[in-house]
Amino acid sequence: MFRTRRFAMVGALILLCGAGACAGETKPGAAPTTPGQGERGTVVSTTPVAQWTAEETSAYLTKGNFDTPVRNGVDAYRVNYRTITAKGEPTTASGLVVLPRTESPRLRTVSFEHGTLVLKSDAPSVNNQSRPDQARTIMFAAAGYAAIAPDYLGLGDGPGDHPYTHAPTEVSASADLLFAAKGIASQQHRELERDVLVTGFSQGGHAAMAFGKALQADEVPGFGLAAVAPVSGPYALRDVETPAGLDGRVAPGPAVFYFAYWLTAMNRIYHLYDNPAEAFREPYAGRIEGLFDGTRNELTIATQLPITPDLLLTPRFIEWAKNPTGAGLKAITDSDSTCDWTPRVPVQLYAATADRNVPFANAEHCLRDLNNDKATLQNLGDIDHTNSARVAMPQVLAWFQQQVPAS
Repeated sequence: MFRTRRFAMVGALILLCGAGACAGETKPGAAPTTPGQGERGTVVSTTPVAQWTAEETSAYLTKGNFDTPVRNGVDAYRVNYRTITAKGEPTTASGLVVLPRTESPRLRTVSFEHGTLVLKSDAPSVNNQSRPDQARTIMFAAAGYAAIAPDYLGLGDGPGDHPYTHAPTEVSASADLLFAAKGIASQQHRELERDVLVTGFSQGGHAAMAFGKALQADEVPGFGLAAVAPVSGPYALRDVETPAGLDGRVAPGPAVFYFAYWLTAMNRIYHLYDNPAEAFREPYAGRIEGLFDGTRNELTIATQLPITPDLLLTPRFIEWAKNPTGAGLKAITDSDSTCDWTPRVPVQLYAATADRNVPFANAEHCLRDLNNDKATLQNLGDIDHTNSARVAMPQVLAWFQQQVPAS
């Protein structure tokens, strides 16, 4: 019965989010440069992953059940580029850059931010079979846009561990890939338009809002924001996602997974605990940090975790999750203000009322924070988390085409 219940809940573990807690204090180092300065955003290597005619692109998207118009062929590359760690130190990351096969010398750009991944080889620039993120990125390029998809730090070809749902590095990885894409386009005697369209799903919804906020604030030199369309993101970590993970609004399996992933990831940045046993009950404390090393997929990890958060977390950390202080409060605060801005461009949120991974209340909370007639919320209806992306992404493409057509 235990294994049956565990595997039933694993089916809900498809993508994203975080929670919080803890103690101690830390001051992660500030970025030594801004995007596009120094070595940040320079290309280390490029590897072609798809060079297709319009017919080949259409066949690929049709096979992946993407019923969207194909205007042109595409050239897609896995790009390794220079960026920074959470502490501002130089590192590299990988991402997907897809250029449309059109005659236009100037291209409008879409940045697609992917959802929760734990296996390095599942990142958009690497996995073109069992995950939909590469196809989602190519979908935008097939409509005439330049399209980029950062793998984020620690995924794809990137070294080290992934700082899960960490807004500052979601932004830095996205911004530096944008500069890398600018360089690749320049080699083909093409330019990227200044204002960028941004979307993403699940963790990527969170990343999309953070990146959109940074673009509007002129934190990415030479680029601005055209529109944002995030899908099912955990925008309210403290006020919605964390309490929902503890009270059952997030299904138990995903809640356990998210707590485990977020705490181990944030401990590397903010030092939330000295010993895993402070945060996690045995027998999980002794093995939990090794589970998230990028070599295991969600199913493998989930079978090594308990079925409810109260069996995973110590009473002390459950209380910290409810009332974070010290380093735990700092960790949440650094990533919990993605909707704390006043948009000057259209923002359309997408969310589903039957989502048991990222409750609909996240989008409602974000809409209230934006508090602007530029922002709207599209209710996708009574569907689950995974299907919210399937339904929303074609709508996002159509909405982008209305707002800022491909050149």
